[in-house]
Formats: sequence, C-alpha cells, structure tokens
Amino acid sequence: MSSTEPKFFFETRAAETAKTAIFVSGSGTNAEKILEDWQQNHSSLAYTPVCIVTDRPDRCRAAELSEKFDVELISLDIFEFYKNRGLKNISLATEEGRKVREEWTAALCEKLDKFDIDFGIFAGFVPLCNITDYFPCLNVHPGDLTILNEEGERLLVGLHTLPVHLAVLNDLEYMRSSVIVACAYEDEGEGMDEGHIIGISQEVEIDWSGKDREYFLDLFQQRSSQKPKGGWQDEYQQFLEKNQEKLKVYGDWIVFPKAVADFAKGFFGYKSDNLFYKSKQNWLPIQVIEYNSAGKEIYFKSF
Repeated sequence: MSSTEPKFFFETRAAETAKTAIFVSGSGTNAEKILEDWQQNHSSLAYTPVCIVTDRPDRCRAAELSEKFDVELISLDIFEFYKNRGLKNISLATEEGRKVREEWTAALCEKLDKFDIDFGIFAGFVPLCNITDYFPCLNVHPGDLTILNEEGERLLVGLHTLPVHLAVLNDLEYMRSSVIVACAYEDEGEGMDEGHIIGISQEVEIDWSGKDREYFLDLFQQRSSQKPKGGWQDEYQQFLEKNQEKLKVYGDWIVFPKAVADFAKGFFGYKSDNLFYKSKQNWLPIQVIEYNSAGKEIYFKSF
C-alpha cells in the first residue's frame, strides 16, 4: 500500500477471520443480536467472537451469553477493583479515580492478551476506558452523529438518554443509531464519540405517545435544576427511555451487526479525518453508510 492510500483500522488476516472481543455491562441485547448473526451466518462473515468481556459479572447477562453461544467469558469487576484500592465509587471526577481506571484497563487487557484480538465491539459497555489504545473498538451510539451544530461539532452526543433528549430539543422528528470507531476518553470522559462514523441506521420516528413536542418540553422545563439522587423518575424520563428502547430495536439491532460485518472484511480505511470504503479493490471516499432493513446505501464524498 502506498503512503497516499488510506490506512486500514486493523490488519486483516489472509487466511483467517478477524478475532473480536464483545464487551457487555448490562442486558446484552446488542451483543446477543451480533452473536445471533454470527451463529447463523458465520460461514460468510470475516470475524469470530473469541471472548465476551464484562466489568460487572454479577450484574449483567455476560455469563448467560457466554454459555449460550459457547464463547469464553472474561471478567474483571470494576466495582471490586476500585473498592480494593480504597475508593467508594468508580467516578472519573478525581485524578485518583482516573488513575485507577487506567490500572483497571491495563489489568483487563492483560487478561485479553492471549486472544490476539483484532478489534473489539462495545455492546452496552458502561465504563469509559482506553482499551481503544490497544486495538480498535466499535461502539453503537443512540444518536445521529452526522448532525452538526452551528460550530460544526457533533450535536447528538452524550450518554444514556441524552441524545434522544437533544433530538427533542432540536426539533427533530426522527432518531438514528450511529456506529463509530471509538476514541480514547479524555479527562472525565469526553471524546469517545469523536471517532469515524462507519454507519448510521435508518430513520426511526420519535414516538410522541399521542401528544406533541410542546407537551414534553413543558415537562422538561418543570424539572428542578438539580438532578435528584437516583436520577429523574418522571414522565419525561419515561418518554426518553421508551424512545431509546425503540431506537435500539429499529436502529441498533439493524445497523450494528451489518456494520461489524463490513468492518471485519476490511472495507473501511481512513486518511486523516476522511473515511474510505473499499469496493472492487478501489478506495472510495464516503460520508457515511446507512444500513437499513433492505441493505445499505453509501453516501459518497467528493473533494
């Protein structure tokens, strides 16, 4: 490959499938969809899940998925890790907390060394960590990261239901999921949503539950400025969670397995901030690929 050609995100194996680790912290539904796709179509796919990784073995479905799909389980309880170092929580708000997070990440990667992993898949993995320094990792995000604000920055960023909330505030009628190559986090957790966007889902309409936008904006305005302990348990939060779940079903579960499959085949490359897609041995500059129920649509980029 000449110096002018795009770089691969990882070196594909000539006669073997790529080895991938799937990271899970909660219900594991996104991981389950990817594993089901691999189980049903593994002869045509270019990757093999070699392990399922979890940070909270007693609080998620990782062990169940490991047994169901016969994939080795690797666990390192992040809560116990912090507790054993004298910290009461796993926050990144302090320098000590960030130092322990680096130690936990290194300890986890040491457990993964034997697998010779090509890339990781964050399928509902909660703890921010810089495993992305060891190998590329794909993450699915509950927002359309192609939408930019007036400063040219990604608008629908943030964790949990925040992207859905931002979609409501910005007068959007639909949601999308985005698959990105995750970046290392900075300081207290910023930066992980800034990687290359390799895929977006089809549009998923916001479910207004028979009401209008103003009704929910009024609910939001009625909230106190101080977030209560344990989070808001109000009607607006229920509305956000309902739509996030809808986006998972009609967004995540479609775009994530398909984007992972193309990534494993070495179809994506990059040069600086530009993303490329390999078609018939030619690198084509693209904006993004929409993966939908019918297949995919490539949006090309011209320089």
